[in-house]
Amino acid sequence: MKTIDQLLAEGVAGKRVFVRADLNVPLDGTRITDDGRIRAVLPTVTKLAEAGARVVVASHLGRPKGAPDPAFSLAPAAARLGELLGADVAFAADTVGESAKAVVAGLADGHVAVIENLRFNPGETSKDDAERGAFADQLAGLADLYVGDGFGAVHRKHASVYDLPARLPHAAGYLIATEVAVLKKLTEDVKRPYVVVLGGAKVSDKLGVIDHLLEKADRILIGGGMAYTFLKAQGYEVGISLLQEDQIPTVREYLERAKAKGVEFVLPLDVLVSPEFPDLKTKAPANPSVVAADAIPADQEGLDIGPETRKLYASKLADAATVFWNGPMGVFEHPDYAEGTRAVAQALVDSPAFSVVGGGDSAAAVRILGFDEKAFGHISTGGGASLEYLEGKTLPGLAALED
Repeated sequence: MKTIDQLLAEGVAGKRVFVRADLNVPLDGTRITDDGRIRAVLPTVTKLAEAGARVVVASHLGRPKGAPDPAFSLAPAAARLGELLGADVAFAADTVGESAKAVVAGLADGHVAVIENLRFNPGETSKDDAERGAFADQLAGLADLYVGDGFGAVHRKHASVYDLPARLPHAAGYLIATEVAVLKKLTEDVKRPYVVVLGGAKVSDKLGVIDHLLEKADRILIGGGMAYTFLKAQGYEVGISLLQEDQIPTVREYLERAKAKGVEFVLPLDVLVSPEFPDLKTKAPANPSVVAADAIPADQEGLDIGPETRKLYASKLADAATVFWNGPMGVFEHPDYAEGTRAVAQALVDSPAFSVVGGGDSAAAVRILGFDEKAFGHISTGGGASLEYLEGKTLPGLAALED
C-alpha cells in the first residue's frame, strides 16, 4: 500500500488531490456535536496543502436516499474543517455538477475545498457496478491523484472508496495508515492478557467479531443492549429489555465454545432498570432501580450495567495487556445511565494496557463523558470498519489502495 509520504515525495504541488475523508459527524440541526472525525483527517489535509496541492475533500454524511437533502449537507463539516485549519475552505453545493467543477477549477495551490455529500448521488452506494463506475468516472474528472483517508467507510464497496482509486494514482492517508497499524496489534502477535469489551444495542452486529475473537481473546466482557440476549440465553427473565430472540441459539453456542476454549466470558451481575426509556432531549431524571441480572422484573427494561458489574469489569481489565472496546455499556447519553460506560472508560485509563476504543458510539462516549483522548492507546474513527477488520474480512476500501 503506497503511503501519502511517498506521494508527497513524488510532488503534489499544483495537482488536484481527491481526499476521501470521513466527515460523517453527528449533528444537532446544523450544530456538530462531536468533531472527532474532522480532526482525524487534519494531518493528511494539512500536509497536502502545505505541499502545494489543491485539495478536494469528499465524504458521506448520514443515509440520504441518493438525492440532495439539506438535513445531511456537509456544509457544517466544511465550515468546521476551515476553523480547524485556520484557513478558508471552499464548499461546492453538489458532488460532480457545475458547482463542484467551478469550485475545484478555482482552487489555488495549497487551498482546500469540500464537495457536497457523496451519497446525494445514487451512484455512490449503488450495487450496480456500471452505475457506481460511472459516478467514479465523474469524480475522477475532479482530480489528478487520490488519497484514501476515510477509515470509517473502507468496509463499504462504494464509488468513492472502491472504484475511484482504480482510476487515479492513489495512496493511503495518515489516518488509514494509523488505523491499520493499530488493528494489526489486535490481530498479529497480540500482547496478553487480551480483553475484549463489547456493548451497544444489537448482538447481531457483533456476532461475526465474537466468532473470530473466540479464537484470539482471553476474556470477553459483554454490556449494553446486547447483554440481554446473552442473559436470556442463560434462561433469565429480561423484562422489556432489548432482545433478539432469533440470536439466542447462536449466543448459546458461543458461550459453550468459549467454555470449551477456556475463554472467560463475563456477563453483568446487576443492571439498572426502568419501566420506560429515558428522555434524551430533556435529560429529565429517570430514577432507575438496581436489580440482579437474573431478577429483572417483567415490566422493566435494562438500560445500563449496575455498580457490582462496574467493579467486576474494572477488575477484569486491571491486568490486561491489550484491550479492544466497542459499544457502550448503557444509554450513556442520559446521565442516569452513563456510569457503566464511564466505568469501563476509566478502567482503561487506569490500566497500563494498550487500549483501542473501536469507534462509533464508544468514541463519542469517551469525548462526551469528558475523558482525555490521549489517555487511550487509540480511538478509532470507524466502528463498523474496525469490527469487520477484526472479523478477518477483506475491506474493499483497503484492497483498493493496494498496488
